[in-house]
Amino acid sequence: MNFELKTTGLAGAATEKCDALIVLVPHDYSGVEDDLSALIAQAIVAGDLSTKAGKTLALYRPTEASATRVVLAGVGEGTASQIRTAVTNAIAALKAPSLKKLVIAFATPVTPDTLRAAMTACADATYVYTLTQSKPEPRSVSEIVLCTSPITDGDLQPALKRTSAVIAGVELAKEWGNRPGNYATPSLLADAAEELAELPKISCKVLGPKDVAKLGMGSFMAVAQGSDEPLRFIVLRYNGAGKSEAPTVLVGKGITFDSGGISIKPSAEMDEMKYDMCGAASVLGVFRALGELRPAINVVGLIAACENLPSGRAVKPGDVVTSMSGQTIEVLNTDAEGRLVLCDALTYAERFNPRAVVDIATLTGACVIALGGVRSGVFSSESALASALVQAGESAQDLGWHMPLDDAYGEGLKTRFADVANVAGRPGGAITAAKFLQRFAKKYPWAHIDIAGTAWKSGTAKGATGRPVGLLVEFLLNVEKNAE
Repeated sequence: MNFELKTTGLAGAATEKCDALIVLVPHDYSGVEDDLSALIAQAIVAGDLSTKAGKTLALYRPTEASATRVVLAGVGEGTASQIRTAVTNAIAALKAPSLKKLVIAFATPVTPDTLRAAMTACADATYVYTLTQSKPEPRSVSEIVLCTSPITDGDLQPALKRTSAVIAGVELAKEWGNRPGNYATPSLLADAAEELAELPKISCKVLGPKDVAKLGMGSFMAVAQGSDEPLRFIVLRYNGAGKSEAPTVLVGKGITFDSGGISIKPSAEMDEMKYDMCGAASVLGVFRALGELRPAINVVGLIAACENLPSGRAVKPGDVVTSMSGQTIEVLNTDAEGRLVLCDALTYAERFNPRAVVDIATLTGACVIALGGVRSGVFSSESALASALVQAGESAQDLGWHMPLDDAYGEGLKTRFADVANVAGRPGGAITAAKFLQRFAKKYPWAHIDIAGTAWKSGTAKGATGRPVGLLVEFLLNVEKNAE
């Protein structure tokens, strides 16, 4: 999808040859002397157009514009969230699958944040998954023109470039998140990572079962042993700074299908467990964005990819496994497998002497109960790191929330039969899962992002969201800014 920024104002937008024109109208709208502005003012006075955020008025072949279809959309005060709602509803109002060129005109001052909101909403609303359809109808929209006032355009080009890169990363994450398990095996995920190495400054190394065994990743291997699909441990590197510059490490949970193992899940909605690799997909998406933006930082991406299936070889409740760190783990529930693969990846991360490590995982249903689908859970005992991630989420409109990590939450992980159990009781389940991971991340600043509630949507809107690619890219670019 190609985005173009033009400083033509409403008058210029009205003359753009396109399939559809969306005009974003604020509550304090005061039009200038052109035909389209006059039409908008008349619609407001007549009560046909409400400027409340998300309200729309669809027009067909109005003489005041070159576009065949015009949608006037209220944006309220014109905040980023209101802009996003307006664009989403306006595209839905068009109901025209054959649109190729779309113009979005701002009848309100534009900031980098509101520009980002409009672009992101447009990309989300027009995204189409087609891989496994016999007669696919791919996205028709290929060109988006954003028309703004010349007064506000001066600082928008960097936002345009950054948002375009983030959208590309988000859509890569969506693509892999949406793929069924047989189209997104650990091997295929590794292939996708290797393709990213064709981008500037990115390299990739893939480790197989023998390599992982040599490293002593007994916890990771225990999860993988129930499946015939061989595990893959993926190491991506983005080298945008000197070798002496410590990297930030991103660790993605890559359970390409999660049945729960011997502790098998209920059959209802088990198909959605293809989304259990969305943490890994977000790492791929971040590297896609980095390859386009090319910031002056170093980043490592680690993905522990395998399936969690029941079989005669599968790990059993009560089994004790030895992690790469040497710590022994009693597996009380085989459906708490994400932390078992992540803990070995967190130990592997030590070799990079990182400035910080952030793991991303669809880890717990408890986080869904706590935060729903609005905010991802951010866990860290490093207050500065947690604040940086949460603030990055606010800026990127990809929200997170700092969750507690008190030592007392770890009491339930104690066991007589190993150094630690992989689950505690139901209370505080998202926190106790984070406390488990914390045991393996003591040698560097560490944060954990639980995206179980935000990585995908269920119901009629079922599909991967691509979160938290936006949050992570913003965080990494802030690392670059702070290093200057």
